[in-house]
Parts: sequence; structure tokens; C-alpha cells
Amino acid sequence: MSAIVPRRPDPDELLARVREQERAAARGKLTIFFGAAPGVGKTYTMLEAARIELMDQKRDVVVGIVETHGRYDTGALLIGLELLPRRKIEHRGIGVEEFDLDAALKRRPGLILIDELAHTNAPGSRHVKRWQDVEDLLATGVDVFTTLNVQHLDSLNDVVAQITGILVRETVPDSVFENAHEVRVVDLPVAELLDRLREGKVYLSHQAERAAQNFFKEGNLIALRELALRSTAERVDAQMRGYKALHGIDKTWHTGERVLVCVSPSPHSGRLLRAARRMAASLHADMIAAYVETPAALRLGAGDRERLAEHMRLAEQLGGEAVTIRGENAAEETVRFARKRNVTKIVLGKPTHPRWRDLLKQPFLDEVVRRSGEIDVYVISGSDVAVGRTAAAKGTRPGRKDAASGYVAGLVVVVVAALLAGFAFGRSQLTDVVMVFLLGIVFVSLRLGYGPALFAAVVSVVSFDFFFVPPYYSFAVADFRHIVTFVVMFVVAGVISHLTKRIRDQADSARDRERRTASLYAISRELAVAPTLDALLNVAASHVRDVFSGAVAVLLPGERDALKVTFADAGVMGGDEKELGVAEWVWAHQRPAGIGTDTLPSARALFVPLKGSRGRVGILALVPNADAGALRDPENRQLLDTFAGIVGSAIERAQFAEEARKARLRAETEQLRNSLLSSVSHDLRTPLAVVTGAAATLLDKSAPQDPGERRELLETIHDEGQRLNRLVRNLLEMTRLDAGALRVNKELQPIEEVIGAALNRTEDRLRGREVRTRVPSDLPLVPLDAVLIEQVLINLLENATKYTPAATPIDVAAVGRDGFIEVEVADRGPGVPPEEAERIFEKFYRAREGTGGVGLGLTICRGIVSAHGGRIWVQSRPEGGASFRFVLPLDGASVPDANASDKEHAA
Repeated sequence: MSAIVPRRPDPDELLARVREQERAAARGKLTIFFGAAPGVGKTYTMLEAARIELMDQKRDVVVGIVETHGRYDTGALLIGLELLPRRKIEHRGIGVEEFDLDAALKRRPGLILIDELAHTNAPGSRHVKRWQDVEDLLATGVDVFTTLNVQHLDSLNDVVAQITGILVRETVPDSVFENAHEVRVVDLPVAELLDRLREGKVYLSHQAERAAQNFFKEGNLIALRELALRSTAERVDAQMRGYKALHGIDKTWHTGERVLVCVSPSPHSGRLLRAARRMAASLHADMIAAYVETPAALRLGAGDRERLAEHMRLAEQLGGEAVTIRGENAAEETVRFARKRNVTKIVLGKPTHPRWRDLLKQPFLDEVVRRSGEIDVYVISGSDVAVGRTAAAKGTRPGRKDAASGYVAGLVVVVVAALLAGFAFGRSQLTDVVMVFLLGIVFVSLRLGYGPALFAAVVSVVSFDFFFVPPYYSFAVADFRHIVTFVVMFVVAGVISHLTKRIRDQADSARDRERRTASLYAISRELAVAPTLDALLNVAASHVRDVFSGAVAVLLPGERDALKVTFADAGVMGGDEKELGVAEWVWAHQRPAGIGTDTLPSARALFVPLKGSRGRVGILALVPNADAGALRDPENRQLLDTFAGIVGSAIERAQFAEEARKARLRAETEQLRNSLLSSVSHDLRTPLAVVTGAAATLLDKSAPQDPGERRELLETIHDEGQRLNRLVRNLLEMTRLDAGALRVNKELQPIEEVIGAALNRTEDRLRGREVRTRVPSDLPLVPLDAVLIEQVLINLLENATKYTPAATPIDVAAVGRDGFIEVEVADRGPGVPPEEAERIFEKFYRAREGTGGVGLGLTICRGIVSAHGGRIWVQSRPEGGASFRFVLPLDGASVPDANASDKEHAA
């Protein structure tokens, strides 16, 4: 007896688990105290566990937020524990106390207690849900104790609503529950929980009466208790399977019953599924229906594929899980999958094929039994007259005409091979003749399939005997050695046919996998770079349309979660209330419906839910162009479900990006508002104070009578008034730019006149400075808005006077380039550091404080120049100072990029 060699752990699985362990080591550990309903003692048990951690383990324990609901026993357990102050938020005139995430992150304890994981935070909090706060804490390495009721699990939300008649609004994604380090079940018999409710230990007396008539009905509590225990058992089962995979354990551990039924296109699989379901029900076990897709299965006819799809749907209707497995050896893949899922019983149908086929290939049943080991194998009869008639009506043997033509073509190939061998080698070189026949068999195997190849092998042996072996034209054999030749020739031909068929099947399978992989890679790659939601939907629709040959529509939720058509091909969802009703059903139940399904099959389209990590995000509708039967094919449905998952994740990423953009915009708006208030309040207050002071001095009874002093005060009022005027003007211009209300009225103007007008308007500010201008007289007329470009020059000139010493000169120049005009305003001040060359054009940014202004002048310059199709920039001068330049295009010209313009100017 040969010893059983244990299977080595899969290296890829080990590597994935090592990486997962590394990630888990960097995160905090989440412990969930899990219960069936309020009042079972989750918070009390959590506090007791925290005190043990504090006393015995000497850990740093902090209470982030715990709701005692007025229970004395629970409140007493808080004595001696550090309480984190709560954050107070004003919401609609009501003060609300919430968990302070920022304080917790700053305190960073070893363990923090956070009650009610499914709680929704008040508006104004960092996150919408408390479980998101917990995720932030875990990411920083802080361990968390929390509480959760079963009705708050997202996947059980509709089940709980069906049982209790109450839709729970606050839910937690299942991934949070599944990824928890530990789940501790806090269980209490229903009778004791109802006693606690009547005693007022769960709710106050008037609330308890109302709860007992609604949520806390005895039947509801029993069902919720079972859901909680089952959810925990499923989690433990997943942990056990993970442990077995990690340690390379193949054997099935009989910790619970699980039934695997093998499904095929056979018409008897329906009866097999029902028998397996009865077995699973009697054992209170889960049922899995598995179909192994081998390379040979790719040649199934349309009738077989449709029947297989019906069997897979039947398995789901019976409450089982339908799984498609791909592999070379059906028996090996079946047993491997059974061990992976810890299956205890495998259900097979009795073989119905002729006995002689067992001589050519080991039967599937025998191989499963031999490999099953400790797994029980049940063989159930599949004979059913009614089923056989149904299969006959559907046509169990499609393509007979094609098969007959294949055999005729095989016969023709053998005849050609015999003629070729006879003319080329005659009857003297029998070895070469045999090679020619074998070559013909290889050709038939490659082109016509396994059956015609075997037929060609038989005809080749007969032809070889009849035409080439003496006595000729007779089937008699004079030399016994030729008998061996015939046998060897037939065996070799059979082996060649089988191997060729296998290679063809593998090639077809590889091509099919490559097609699916290529389509998935293509859609994933293009969705990843789609810049907007509209572009993303166009990419998704294009790929779904190409792969599944149909029209596509995508429906996304709008206000109040109501679906609206966001993208649709022509003729899809064109105001059809019936189709929209199907989409609403899919949105509510999160299951496919429509054509090709058993739910609302009369619909024109197949509706598939789009899901992301946070749950549902939309609906994908597909209207097939021709054959709707393709949508029943398990492979196509699986591929469509994969497409839907990818598209759903991409839409969710786009929504995340939009939320992040809005959050960033709100933050920037708040920053701009603060900067504006800070700058404007200072820059308005200063000139107003000067104007008010000077005016008060003039109005005072003791005002100076000297005309020179009075004129000086009046000039001060005038100058500060002008300063206020410039400030208000800049604010108004910036408002117009932000609102997109700036209109550019271009006319052909000489640039020298605009420069002269700007110099005249800033004459007072430039008094005492040398202003040097270099403007050639032969410059072409420029299409511009003279008022706006004059404002640009005024801002640049005022900027130069503000940031440079009083005695330094200012240079103003204009020069004609190839297709544009370049204007320069240069000074001899301190210059602009390279790292600030872009920032100085931002709103409210000032290179140095104490220079006056609010930091809008250069921003307005950029906005005006950009509205003209030009560009403005700054660079330091070699001899010191800053050079501000802007370019304006002539008609039909384009502005050069920064590098090209700099190089040309340097030249």
C-alpha cells in the first residue's frame, strides 16, 4: 500500500498570507463584542474585558465613547478608567456630543473603547460613520474594543427588515466584521432578554412597552439570535479553512456538514441537484453545486450550454452556491475543490455511458472515489423517463449533420492518402506507406476532430490491408507479422488522435481564457485612466457592447437614492416605465433580473447590480442584439458579473475622487475666506484709520490753520482714498474673474498707446523714479482690450513701486516676436526666488508681508492675460531685480510655452 504524501502548501498562498500578516502587524487589532439585539450585555462585557486588560495586562486603556443608557451596573465599570473628553457639536440648535477622533489620535493609547460601531456621526464630523473613525485608529496601530448588533451588518440588512418589518438605516460593511481580529459573541436567552426589557434594564418603561410590541417580539429575537450565531459560525469556519490552507492540510475536518454536488450538462443533473438539496436539508448543511470546465467542454453545443445554465440557476434557487471550476482533470479538480471548501460529502450521478468506454479512460466516478479519502461519496440514480423525454425534445445531440460531414471528409482524406502512397511508394516500401496514412490521420485530427480521426484510423488500417498487404484486394493476411503492424498502426493512430484532440482542446481553452483576460485587462486599464465619470461610463459601455454584442445603459442613484439614467445607447431605457421598474427591483434586491434570468424574464434588458467596497453604486443594463440565450451561458454571465464588479469599483473610485475634490474645494474656500478676511480687514482698516484721523483733525476746533499743513492732511486723505479705491477695484476684478463674467472686447490697438496710458495713470506713484521705455515704432497692431491690458500694466507698475527702493529705475519694453507681442516690466529690487515664481500669481499670496495690498494684483494680471489667450510669468534679472513679462498673440497665432519663450528671449 502506498503512503499518502501530504501536499505542500501553495507558495503563492503562503506569500499572500505573509504579506497579509505584515499588513496586520502594522495595524491595530479590532475586537467586536457581537450580539443579537440591544440589551444582551455587549457594553458591559466589553468594559469587563477592558478592566482585565488594564489590571492584568497593564495596558494603556482609554474609553473613547461608551453609552451606558443610564444603567448603574454598566456605569460602575467606568470607574477607574480614563475617559476621553467628547467633542461638542452644534447641530440645528441642539448640542450633540460625539467621539473626538482627533483627541484619540493625539492621545494614541494602547487600547481604546468605542461603543456602537454602526453609529452615524453628527454633521461636521470628519467621517460620516463611526466605523470609519475606527478604521483611522486601527491604521495608526491602536487596538479597538467595540460593540455591534447583528441587524447592523450590511449583508443582513434586508433579511432583518423581512423578519422584523423594520429597516435599519445604520449599517457596517461586512468587510469590517470579516477583517476583525476577534469577534466575541455576547449571547443571552430570549426569555432573559425579555425579562430585562420588562425590568427597564434595556430601555425606559415607556420605550420598553413600545419596543416589546415591535422589534422585541419573541419571534424576532429568536431569529436574530440565530442570525448572530450563524454569522459567527461562518466567520469561524472561514478561519479554519484559512488555517488549513496556510499549513497545507488537505484532509477534510468534519467540524460541520457541507455537501458538494457535481453538475454537468446531462439532463439528469436536475434530479441530482434536488436529491443533494434534500440531503443537505436533512443534515442542516450548506450545498455547493460545482461544474468542472475542462478544455473538452468548450465544444459543448448550444443545447448543452443552455441546459447547464438552467442547472446552475436551479442550484441557486434551491439555496445552494453555484461554482464553475476550470482544469484539465475533472475528478482531480473536484476533489481539490472539495478539500479546499472542507466538504464532507460529494454527490455524483450513476454513469450512463457504455461499459466499453471505461476500458479507454478511467471513469470519473472511480477516480473521484479513489481520490476522495476521508470524504464520503454518494452515487445517486439519474434515470428518469420524463427527464429523458425533455432532453430529447431539446435535442441532446446537436450538430449531427456537421458530424456526418466530418466522417465523410475523413474518408476522403484516407482515400487521398492511399492514392498518394500508392503512386509514391507502391507496395514495396510499406513503412513509408504507413507514415503517409498516419499523416492523413494527423490531418483529420487537427481539422475534423476526435471521432472522424478514429474513423480514419480504422479505415486506414483496412485500406492498408486491402491494397498494400498480400494477398492484395483481400482482407486475408498471409504473414502474421502484418497483424502486429495493423495493431501498432491502429494504436499509434488512436494515440495521435487523442493527443491531437487534447492539444486542440487546450489551445481552444487557452484562446478563450486569453480572450477573457484581454477583455478584462483592457477595460481595467482604460477605466483606470478615465478622467471623468462620463468618460468612465463611455469606456465601460464600449467594452460591454463589444464583448456581449448589445446596447448598454448605466443607471446611477440621484437625489433620495432614486435611479436615473446616466448613460444609455440609442433605444435603451427610452422612458420605458417597465424597464425602469425592473431596474428599481434590482437596485432594491441587489440581484440580477430581466432577460436570461428567472426574475422578470420578459424584460428587454438584463439588469445587473454594480457594487463597490461600500455597497451598491448603480445598475448596468444590457439589451442583446440577437441571441438572448448567450446571456444564460454560465461563462458569459460570470464574465458579465466580473465586468460589473470592475465598473462598479471604477464608479466608486470616481465618486471618491469627486468627494475628495469637493472636500479639497471646501478646504481651499475656507482658507481663501480666512485669507481674504485677514488681508482685507487689515488693508481696509489701515487707510480708513488714516482717512478718519486726518478728517477728524481737519474738523477739530484746534485744527491747524497753516495752509501747508491743511494741504498735507488733504493729500493724505486723497492718497489713502486712492489706496482704498485700488483695493476695492482689485477685489471686484477678482470677483469678475472667478465668476467668469470678464468680457474681453478685442480691437486692433498700438501697444505703445496702452503703455503710455498706464504710465500716465501711475504718474503720481512713479514720481521720483526713472522710467525707461523701449518700444519700437514699427510694432504691429495687437488685438486686445485696451482697458484690461492697461490695468495689467498698472498693476505691474504699482507692484514694482511697492517692492523696490524709491530711487531704483523701472524698465518698460515691448518687442515683436514670431506671431505675438511680448511686453516687459522690470525693476531693480530684491527679485523673486525661483521657488516663488509661480506662487506669487496665486490669490492672496504676498512675497513679503508689510508691503500693503491683499495679494490680488498679479492674480488679476494672469486672469486678464489668459483671457486674451496669452501667458504671464516672472524671472530674476542677472544684475538683480525681477522681470515680469507677458505675451499677447496676434490673430491666428498661438502663444509659445514657457521654455521656448525663455530660450528665445535669452537669445
